[in-house]
Amino acid sequence: MAEEVCPDCGGSGWKIVERDGISGAERCECAKEGRSDRLEEVAGIPPLYRNASFDSFQIPKDNDLAARDLSGTRQTVLNYAHEFPLPQKPGLLLIGDPGTGKTHLAVAALRRIIAKGYQGIFFDYQNLLDRIRSGFDPNSGSSDREAYRVALDSEVLLLDDLGSHRVLPWIEDVVTAVITHRCNNRLALIATTNLPDVDAGDRVSQKLPDGTTDYRRTLADQIGQRARSRLFEMCKVVHMPLVRDYRLRKTAAW
Repeated sequence: MAEEVCPDCGGSGWKIVERDGISGAERCECAKEGRSDRLEEVAGIPPLYRNASFDSFQIPKDNDLAARDLSGTRQTVLNYAHEFPLPQKPGLLLIGDPGTGKTHLAVAALRRIIAKGYQGIFFDYQNLLDRIRSGFDPNSGSSDREAYRVALDSEVLLLDDLGSHRVLPWIEDVVTAVITHRCNNRLALIATTNLPDVDAGDRVSQKLPDGTTDYRRTLADQIGQRARSRLFEMCKVVHMPLVRDYRLRKTAAW
């Protein structure tokens, strides 16, 4: 069966319009149809999170306090996606221990924003760094060479597990460059991290029974103070409540 061709643009995606006696071209409505689906297909969202949504986010039913805190956190992230774009603080930073549901909420926000017609891309932090490093190899593929540019200029960048890579000088420089560029150009960054930060209400040291002090590596330790400062400047910071491992809650729900 022959594919139906749009009668307004002839399948080109552009149509000629005339206003006040002046002719010009504008996007045809047919080009907008399915745009969000196409954008999501190329967003790089891992299969595990491809259906992540605010409705599918699991709230514990056996703990009223945890349910209240998580419901409030989900609503905060939902409000961010609903109000997007936000010119003053275009980004979102989710901080919390592993298994608290950060990535699910981050992807739910990204998908909601993509549904509004914005271009978004998901990168695992370590994978992005590996691809940027590979991009310097003359034999690397075009996607690896493009990874750094995409991280800089996509309308929305989701960076999962920020700071998880070992600290090296070139990594700090790359992360600072990406965050600074996005901050200066008011480009949205959604990031998740397991690393603590004092300004987010985390304790970064504790006394041990033997009298010594144990220090946790912080977000600033892993990505550098400049990048961390810009991150807090451009992002709404959301601290995930301490609850039973989200992955276990999700498995139980299945």
